[in-house]
Amino acid sequence: MAPKDEQKTAPAADSPAPKSETADVKTPDLDPLDGAPREGEPGNMDLLMDVSVPVVAQLGETEVRIKEILKLLPGSVIELDKLAGEPVDLLVRGQRFAQGEVVVVDENFGVRITKILTPGDRAANIAVA
Repeated sequence: MAPKDEQKTAPAADSPAPKSETADVKTPDLDPLDGAPREGEPGNMDLLMDVSVPVVAQLGETEVRIKEILKLLPGSVIELDKLAGEPVDLLVRGQRFAQGEVVVVDENFGVRITKILTPGDRAANIAVA
């Protein structure tokens, strides 16, 4: 019997042999896209207008070791990276899109939007993260 290093296996009988033939590829005849919806059809943005997305108001963040989390009790305070009165971030699917200030509406918290981020602001946030 040959050593394991020298043993070779034959290709499986059911595996297909490699083909060297070329396929006949045809380009479909499609109408050019002009970006405008056809008459009677909704535009792309119209299709999205009724989609709900979660909006999150983020007061701040911090890192805490697990051993410190396990020591937390009712009344414990976790210090965040933002100062009191600083704008909170508004996020959609984890992406910051605006900033605002916390307000109280009836008995609920709310956020008054003070700044909508520009695409450049959002790109800078992605580069920093």
